[in-house]
Amino acid sequence: MRQSVDKGNDMRIIDDITNFIFPEDIPAQDDTKSSGKSGESIMGEGLEEDKLSALRADVIFIPGGSYPELPERAALLWKAGYAPWIVPSGRYSVTLGRFAGVKSKGEIYRKAYATECEFYTDVLLANGVAPDCIFPEDEAQFTAENARFTRKVLDAKGLYPKKAIICCKGYHARRCLMYYQICFPDTELLIAPAEGKVTRENWYRTDFGRQRVMGELARLGTQFTPELTPEWKAFVEKA
Repeated sequence: MRQSVDKGNDMRIIDDITNFIFPEDIPAQDDTKSSGKSGESIMGEGLEEDKLSALRADVIFIPGGSYPELPERAALLWKAGYAPWIVPSGRYSVTLGRFAGVKSKGEIYRKAYATECEFYTDVLLANGVAPDCIFPEDEAQFTAENARFTRKVLDAKGLYPKKAIICCKGYHARRCLMYYQICFPDTELLIAPAEGKVTRENWYRTDFGRQRVMGELARLGTQFTPELTPEWKAFVEKA
């Protein structure tokens, strides 16, 4: 994991918040590069083989949203052999009550999507993922449900992953990790963030970035309770 952010000045609080909110196991530069031959790819060119082996997983999770960068990165990882299955999750925002619409690359992904899952699936297919390797989940309306309903999808298929990769926005990574850990307590989880406007390098430089990151800190505090998450309540009662 990268530790320090180039701030121009030494301010430990920025580094502390950055390293907490932006966990990262598979940086973008570790992604695959095409070998130039159909159906073939090179896994994380420049990485040592033992590191590549440590990053291979059983499944890739994509929590819901409106940005194609998440399923695009998941497709790159899938094509490289990081994992054989992908679970795109999401109905639409519980607050909005409908799919929010494609937030970037609308000139490429121009269909009328009913759900986040339908949108993600279309992006995955457009980027070369085989249809039978996609396990859609189209009921979740917030992050906790993304994790919870993804677990139900895999349980129904008799799949119990030992290791999984989460493709999410960088600033959403810690909260995704919290919920997926609660729902997959026996699974090692790796974060492969998709780059966006708000990154670990720039979040503190703009009002928009600070609002997103500090909002995540606040949600982690208010949502990390047994009352809001049944799986966490069961864990606490068992402990």
